[in-house]
Amino acid sequence: MAVNVLTEEKIWFDKHKYDDAEMQYYMGLNSPVTTKIQNPPAMQENGASNILRDIARARENIQKSLAGSAVQGADIELCTRVTSLEKENQNLHQVVADLRLALSKLETRLSTLEKTSTSPKPAICPPAPCNKPITKQSVAEEDGDDDIDLFGSSDDEETAEKERIREERLREYAAKKSKKPTLIAKSSILLDVKPWDDETDMAKLEESVRTVQMDGLVWGGSKLVPVGYGIKKLQIQCVVEDDKVGTDQLEEEIVKFEDYVQSVDVAAFNKI
Repeated sequence: MAVNVLTEEKIWFDKHKYDDAEMQYYMGLNSPVTTKIQNPPAMQENGASNILRDIARARENIQKSLAGSAVQGADIELCTRVTSLEKENQNLHQVVADLRLALSKLETRLSTLEKTSTSPKPAICPPAPCNKPITKQSVAEEDGDDDIDLFGSSDDEETAEKERIREERLREYAAKKSKKPTLIAKSSILLDVKPWDDETDMAKLEESVRTVQMDGLVWGGSKLVPVGYGIKKLQIQCVVEDDKVGTDQLEEEIVKFEDYVQSVDVAAFNKI
């Protein structure tokens, strides 16, 4: 009966075992660990030194790579700036050349207008003599003898005498006309001869221009006129016979000296 009663009661007979186990557990937590396997001091030092060397090597590689990339980037930037400056310099040279050419043209036009406004009017050439046939009336008018009637008489002697006189006067008139000099049309031309730059030898340029020789061409005086930026042009005078020398032909001959001459313009043109 008592055994049956105890079987129905909840009694913990092994509590002391669990208490001991719990006490051992907490003691193990509070006590220093002695069961762990520790590496020997030599192995720890070797491992630490290897790690430090690896870290130092990595840092050195990183610094080198950063320095190399920085230098390369600086070189690329410098090359880019130099290229842009060269292009800008070329553009500036082209602009300066265009301005010089435009200024030269403007000065040429201005000098031409000034000389045209101040130059005397060209002389009017007398009309060319008419090649009229020699007639009896023209002989009479030339000699001013209107009192003689060459055709009014029917007498043979008078007619023969008048014919003789008429023939003599015709011969005299023809001789007089042959002795009269023929009128030659001439022109005075002022040329502007422009060099390539301020380093062109202007003495050689003028010497080359004066070597152009043609039938009906006579060179006159010359002078150097400043254009700008240290450049001077040659103004040279010449007289030409219109039937023998033309302005286009003269300009073509001068431009052939391409080592010295850039262009030729007619600054003034007057008939003589």
